[in-house]
Amino acid sequence: MLSMAKIKKDSKTNNTAKNNAAKKPLNSKIENNNQQNNIQKKTEIDSKNENEKKSIFLKYFIPVIAVLTLAGVGYEIFSVVNVKQEQALQAKQSSEAAASSEAASKLNAKYSKKELNKMELPQLNKNIEKGETKVVMKTTEGDITFKIFDKLAPLAAENFVTHAKEGYYNGVEFFRVMKDFMVQSGDPDNKGTGGTSIWNKKNTKIDAGTGFKNEITPKLYNLLGALSMANTGQENSNGSQFFIVTNTKDATSQITDKKSYPDKILEEYKKGGAPYLDGGYTVFGQVIEGLDVLDKIQNGKVTTSESGEESKPESPVKIESITVE
Repeated sequence: MLSMAKIKKDSKTNNTAKNNAAKKPLNSKIENNNQQNNIQKKTEIDSKNENEKKSIFLKYFIPVIAVLTLAGVGYEIFSVVNVKQEQALQAKQSSEAAASSEAASKLNAKYSKKELNKMELPQLNKNIEKGETKVVMKTTEGDITFKIFDKLAPLAAENFVTHAKEGYYNGVEFFRVMKDFMVQSGDPDNKGTGGTSIWNKKNTKIDAGTGFKNEITPKLYNLLGALSMANTGQENSNGSQFFIVTNTKDATSQITDKKSYPDKILEEYKKGGAPYLDGGYTVFGQVIEGLDVLDKIQNGKVTTSESGEESKPESPVKIESITVE
């Protein structure tokens, strides 16, 4: 016969088991809730982190990508513009070369090669001969010495020398600079549209108001260091502006008819120059000292001019004075 103690014990045991059994679903529910809460919190944290990452990406990386993209597009546009400008310049020079070379051919057509080779070519020596004038141009980069050909280009020579003596060029800038081609000055307005000859409104037979005529001779050429009158391309349009040829590269390829040039000039053009200008512009002087100064001027930084040409100096070199000796 089982004792009452055993029954009580068993009963207690059973009650404990029942209570434990009753607690298990509750504990399981709590654990499940905790797990769900943890999962939800983790999801929220992950979502928050993801949003922060997106925010950082949008804030920092997108602008960087945009800038790089725009920079790339800008570079491409800049490159295209430069290429087009270069192509336009080359086409212009090629056209001018053909026209001027033809002009030079016509100019010297009446002379045989033998006659051309016998001519005196004053640009090829540095001595100041009879019929020539020495002038010293003082610039903010140094001095340039020229000899002026009074007999071979009397109008251009007189015009330049008179302007120089009167201080007309003092303070005037080299307003147009084209490396490996030429540097231009002589405009008191420094824009390329001003300046007049010494005969303007004084002698209409020489200058009717538009300028004076070209003086072309088979003895003078647009060699490296040549001092020439700038004009508009029209007849009787020489005023006060001039340019100095700075190209130091072999220019003989620009000459289409080598028979119309003296051999010594052809040889000199191997040292540089702009033969495609021959026949269209008056050469009236030659640099005999100061090519290094000329080189400094042509190597100055330039920007785009009002005409769209890459030739406007950022820091223009100025003519301080011109002394006639």
